[in-house]
Amino acid sequence: MGDRTNVKQIDPYKELPSIAGNRLTFKSSSPYIPQYVTSNLTATSDPAAIYSNRVQGRQLLLENPVRDARKRKDEEDKRKKIQERKKRQKTRGIGKREAVAKGLWKLDKDQAKFQLFLPLHHLWMSYMSELLVLNPKPETSSLATAKATPASQSMFPKLVKADFHGAIISVCQSKNPCLVGITGIIIHETENVFKIITKSNAVKLIPKQNSVFTLSIPLYSTLPPSHTPQMPLPLSDNEAQLETTVLDQPHFQFELYGNQFRFRSADRAGRKFKHKETIEL
Repeated sequence: MGDRTNVKQIDPYKELPSIAGNRLTFKSSSPYIPQYVTSNLTATSDPAAIYSNRVQGRQLLLENPVRDARKRKDEEDKRKKIQERKKRQKTRGIGKREAVAKGLWKLDKDQAKFQLFLPLHHLWMSYMSELLVLNPKPETSSLATAKATPASQSMFPKLVKADFHGAIISVCQSKNPCLVGITGIIIHETENVFKIITKSNAVKLIPKQNSVFTLSIPLYSTLPPSHTPQMPLPLSDNEAQLETTVLDQPHFQFELYGNQFRFRSADRAGRKFKHKETIEL
């Protein structure tokens, strides 16, 4: 047994001394971080050089940035995109779904009359006269008539991009024989159908698929000689002239193959069509 007279006994149940007011201080002459880093780099020959090149003077993120701020920013960006989309929709006009929901393309029985759409047809003939740069009707001279007749080949690129609302079309071929021979004014065109009104005041939906149409275009300009492109398209005040259609005057006839024409009028305006052979019905 050894001598235990000089051994200091510690009471483990004694309260710890108060450290209130005491602060842990580090001296600039011997900072803690360099000592800690260099003491743990035991596998290198020069830990002080590694600390000075890779650690000293650099700012390190010890935790991830606050996610709430990022979430609020994402929600704000999403809200701004929705507002910008709504503004574009207002400036662009009414959409297809909204138009169908409001019933804008439904005609009442009092409105479904062929005579009501004849002014639209006359506007369309004036529009064709200006678009295709048609010549005015010449005198009876056969030479003048031959010079005034436009070349049909130059019309094709313009016709495929033209607006057909107000045109008169006829179904010349179709897999559905009940549709052959129907003629009327186009009052609404969609991607897949023509909605026309006939002389008997009947509204017909003609599918473009598996159908061939005949489109009639005036041979000579229906515009007055004094008309200029800056002037609005005129409407005649003569009631007898308003009763006539393109079929009552010299006109061209073009065939439209519905299978290759299944586009909206707005889409056709910016589409480039290529010359291809069509397949028979």
